[in-house]
Amino acid sequence: MDGEKARFVVRRHRRVAAEFRLLGALREVSVPAPAPCLVGEDFIVTGFIEGEVATQECDSRRLATTLATLHRTDWTGLDLSFLPRLPSRNDAVLLHGDFWPGNTLWRDGELVALIDWEDAAVGDPLADLANGRLEVLFAFGEDAMDEFADAYRAAMPELDYADLAQWDLYALRRLVAEMPNWGLDPGKEEELRRRAEWFAARIG
Repeated sequence: MDGEKARFVVRRHRRVAAEFRLLGALREVSVPAPAPCLVGEDFIVTGFIEGEVATQECDSRRLATTLATLHRTDWTGLDLSFLPRLPSRNDAVLLHGDFWPGNTLWRDGELVALIDWEDAAVGDPLADLANGRLEVLFAFGEDAMDEFADAYRAAMPELDYADLAQWDLYALRRLVAEMPNWGLDPGKEEELRRRAEWFAARIG
């Protein structure tokens, strides 16, 4: 709209230079992500994207197909040598690294952006799947997690899922360790820890 002021997002984290470079590369392969505007020693400025984070109404199947679409992105022409490499039994793909409902933006029922790419890597797509399904469990519950996992498998039938339990365990350890930093009230944190214990029992 004419006369409307530009809006930006400022974030601080440990890998701003890598995220800034990656956001520029993502624009070459049409992955919906914020535009990189400025980077400093410990901050990054990106364009603001109007949208809402995924809610229960944004069903888990659509989240799964969003992740599968990312993993099918042809990034072979991009220089991603600055990203960490994770081991992979499957063909390595571009990983978001922190895929969860809160890092997706939607408008009018359509995905408009994947945000917060500071943990991006190249490696086994099962790493994103494991993190995503545990986060869906935390956000929406057991049925939603199963719907998410089933829809992803349906979209990516060619993958070897033999290492999924290992990536589940990796995601579980990482997220449980980070949980005290999420600013949750004690009741909510206790609920998520119960869900994490249920998830751990399923791995075993």
